[in-house]
Amino acid sequence: MSSLLSKRKANSALRELSTSSPTAIDFSSNDFLSLSHSLDLKKAYLAELTTSPNFHLGSGGSRLLDGNSTYAEKLEAEISAFHNAPAALLFNSGFDANSGFFACVPQPGDVVLYDECVHASAHEGMRLSRASCCKSFSHNSLMDLREKIQEVRGDEKVAKGERNILVAIEGLYSMDGDLAPIEPILDLVDELLPNGNGLVVVDEAHSNGVYGFQGRGIVCSLGLEKRVFARLHTFGKGLACNGAAILCSPLTREYLINYARPLIYSTSMSFPSLAAIKVVYSLMKQSTTQPLIIYLNDLIKHMYRQLSTLLPHAKHPIIGIQLLQLPEQLPRSPIFALLTPEPRSLAKYCQDAGFVVRAIVPPTVPEGTQRVRVCLHAGNTYQDVDRLVVRIGSWLELKGGVGKDEARLARAVL
Repeated sequence: MSSLLSKRKANSALRELSTSSPTAIDFSSNDFLSLSHSLDLKKAYLAELTTSPNFHLGSGGSRLLDGNSTYAEKLEAEISAFHNAPAALLFNSGFDANSGFFACVPQPGDVVLYDECVHASAHEGMRLSRASCCKSFSHNSLMDLREKIQEVRGDEKVAKGERNILVAIEGLYSMDGDLAPIEPILDLVDELLPNGNGLVVVDEAHSNGVYGFQGRGIVCSLGLEKRVFARLHTFGKGLACNGAAILCSPLTREYLINYARPLIYSTSMSFPSLAAIKVVYSLMKQSTTQPLIIYLNDLIKHMYRQLSTLLPHAKHPIIGIQLLQLPEQLPRSPIFALLTPEPRSLAKYCQDAGFVVRAIVPPTVPEGTQRVRVCLHAGNTYQDVDRLVVRIGSWLELKGGVGKDEARLARAVL
């Protein structure tokens, strides 16, 4: 272990736990609606706890033993109804849900085709699955997905609809901040697999609460609920809670209860956790979070406009190196991926000024795509964004060698 950790440290890839100053401005977390600081949520949560004054602090076991409750089952019914799904099944985390799903749902002979940018939890599940093969396709590429489906369609049982092809995508990708072309993917799958054995699975971990009417998600916003085989909705990001749910058919739900090992062998969520989820969904149904969503979308536009002012400074004036790759068009999410060859330098420069941003480097992202990941929140102000962009601009000026000494240094390098 020591040798491996030393190797990681030498490669500047060692992961460490850290905390941020309470006065720092958050441009990093997935708390997109800033609900973790919401007084309305805290008040409603405390009120919900009083509805069951004799609740147990612990659940007592897995749901198949002593950890189930009518409260959990009613919550699942509320969640499935809100997202217009036939059924829902709670899991302790999105990782548990994703890994458990992909480990047990693909049957022997089935094929999993997955976007190359899907989450590590899906990879963990696929590694344990009984699928005959799991193949990636280029990120958001309909052309490559078409080719991959045509390849596996050569299997006679696949062509006849006797074996399934599962297509794994995410509604919103957490590192690039881009959205999947869900409807074109569904159309392509229906075209090439007309026997109904093409099953599209959408991970909505980062889009839950942020997209669609009242935050119902991207699939709901597109009216595609009946065409998607299963959806993963997590509660630990935009909803400021913890846990997750798989939205699926009653048959799939029953199957997961019997075969998803993270569900079977984990102590279930306790009442306080379930109560928090219930309260957030109540606020969403009351449209309490809708103004936050609207404001967040306005803030995205403002961030994009402000970053655009840095374009003249994004390339080194003498060496010609691209110091910072800025979004070419308005992002469709609160996640801004600022690609740079020096992500740690830029992140530290921003952190030193009181901004919480993170450098994202390989292997989390592919080689050559290292970046600083900036996440906007409903709790950020326009002034916060302006100050962050000014700080980024100051870093570009330092790196760009705008002074005489820097210019001489750059010429020396050349």
